[in-house]
Amino acid sequence: MEQLRQVTSGMASSGVRHMLVIAGDATWSSQQVDLLVGQIPGDWLWVGVAPELPLNCSPSAVRTLLGREFLHAVFDARSGLDAEALAAVAGTLKAGSWLVLLAPDWERWPTLPDADSSRWSDRPQAIATPNFITYLQQCVLADSESFLWQQHHPLRLPEFSARPEWHPANGAPEQEQADILAALHTHSSGVAVVTAPRGRGKSALAGMLIRSLEGEAIVTAPTRAATDVLALHAGEKFNFVAPDALLIQPEIAAADWLIIDEAAALPAPQLRKLIALFPRTLLTTTVQGYEGTGRGFLLKFCAGIDCLVRYTLSTPVRWAANDPLENLIDNILLFDEADITTVTVSAIELNAVEQRDSEQLQQMYRLLSGAHYRTSPLDWRRMLDAPGQHFIAASADDDTVGAAWLVEEGGLVDDLSRAVWAGFRRPRGNLVAQSLAAHGGSPLAATLRGLRVTRIAVHPLRQRQQIGQQMIAMATVLARRSFDYLSVSFGYTDELWTFWESCGFVLVRVGSHKEASSGCYTAMALLPLSEEGEALTRYEEQRLARDITWLQPWIDEPLPVIPAPEAALSHDDWYELAGFAFAHRPVEACLGSLNRLLQVSELPLNALRSRVQKRLTTEQVCERLRLSGRKALLTAMRQEVGQALDSLDKPQSEALKATVTKYD
Repeated sequence: MEQLRQVTSGMASSGVRHMLVIAGDATWSSQQVDLLVGQIPGDWLWVGVAPELPLNCSPSAVRTLLGREFLHAVFDARSGLDAEALAAVAGTLKAGSWLVLLAPDWERWPTLPDADSSRWSDRPQAIATPNFITYLQQCVLADSESFLWQQHHPLRLPEFSARPEWHPANGAPEQEQADILAALHTHSSGVAVVTAPRGRGKSALAGMLIRSLEGEAIVTAPTRAATDVLALHAGEKFNFVAPDALLIQPEIAAADWLIIDEAAALPAPQLRKLIALFPRTLLTTTVQGYEGTGRGFLLKFCAGIDCLVRYTLSTPVRWAANDPLENLIDNILLFDEADITTVTVSAIELNAVEQRDSEQLQQMYRLLSGAHYRTSPLDWRRMLDAPGQHFIAASADDDTVGAAWLVEEGGLVDDLSRAVWAGFRRPRGNLVAQSLAAHGGSPLAATLRGLRVTRIAVHPLRQRQQIGQQMIAMATVLARRSFDYLSVSFGYTDELWTFWESCGFVLVRVGSHKEASSGCYTAMALLPLSEEGEALTRYEEQRLARDITWLQPWIDEPLPVIPAPEAALSHDDWYELAGFAFAHRPVEACLGSLNRLLQVSELPLNALRSRVQKRLTTEQVCERLRLSGRKALLTAMRQEVGQALDSLDKPQSEALKATVTKYD
């Protein structure tokens, strides 16, 4: 313990942080924590589901700590490891801090169930995660500045090379910050973006800008708690307004600047609206880290803004350069960015990749995280250990230039698929398979087996060379013997649909609500592989064509679907309407059949006609009909559909009611 105190003193003077892994049974490791807390002064934040220290936080609530700083933390991973929370905690630790990682027995750890897997493996019980844990252990053992303390083994402290004395920031701008501040003061209009890894002083820079402005600035962010550092540097000129409040009351936005801290965590449509309110906007965001948003933010959001000026911060401010803890977390969670500025022009070779091939998966993950808005450490864990994952890599020499990640779905038993169709059940996972049942027309759709393309990316300098199409073609060949279809769910744009259509996919569904993250409507498409898959695809394609006349008015962009209108109520319509009236089918899934019912029914059906035919808002209909809210309106609409079916053919209505209510 005396040696640890000496190391701690040296960490503070050199401005670095270290990880100490304590591996053993729960009682022993808790005893070692008590010793550390008693001997080494600090805040000692405990992160775990069962707190053992006064200052504590659950892994799921770690994001509430953003913008705060602590001296020393204990992360309890003895029953499960939340990788995003681990990275977030590391980002809150001051220079001179220990991050103590509590682990079970070191040798048995890869074989033990990991409670965190229940969040991402789509299995009802926790599973072992041998590939990720083994990779983490390799990173720790290969790191000369990490500490491993195993039960029944002596703690051996490695020898460190001497570091220069570190001088913490004194409130004045560092050189990189000063250069950017000078440039921002000449910024007459438009949008500026400051990106950096954590700990580089982005928020401090934004606060310094506010303090130095002659005019006013408004600050907004995903949460006010995340702006503590910014507020400290802005002083009395700090003025926070929540994003929603700014959009609802634009008159309060009379300021020269809008500062959006951690902008990538806000939905893109909301960001665009906020930017339009102000003459000048500064966005700050993390380009890599547990948020998993920064690099995709730059690619997809910033690329669409005219006259955008980008600045970067690279030198750490809150700890010294080449910090051991930061380096270790970066290695474990692959936070180091892939180089997208150069690429080999050699011919590509396609190959299927196994989960145990962590080296190849690392290259694929880096490529995916540079291309997708929401790729995060959760995806890294899923890639390594979740059941039912399949991968195809496109390689040129030793470089991975293309990556496709596919996930098994479907195969539900008949009764469960029918219950999903009726809206009684929503089992975990099976995104497209469940949607085909819940929003499609076939109650048995989820019994078929599908392989969903969850991510696909090609190196920016090798795009438009049909590499993506080649990976999908290979997936089609590999999947044909075991699956009924390939599927994809994506935010609809003409460009993306052109790609999927070129791969042979058929559009089968478009949602009527925009995704918060992308601002696009959710689209789903299928590529059939079996006779059953072909029949399902053809049925859903025809259903979309039959319903598009009623669906299109809810979507504010044209869809590439040729209408095939039909006024008569079919048997499928009756079945679907019974699912709406007597079960829990959603309005969105039944727009076509509901409109056809309204055409043939002579009943008033005031709630249904107001919402579906006239497309009044929920609030407008509730006010007109004196209903208490959304649930009351939905109940009224279901009752009206039941009345309409009874009036058209009561025996058939009662028979269908008896059928669909059995699905519960």
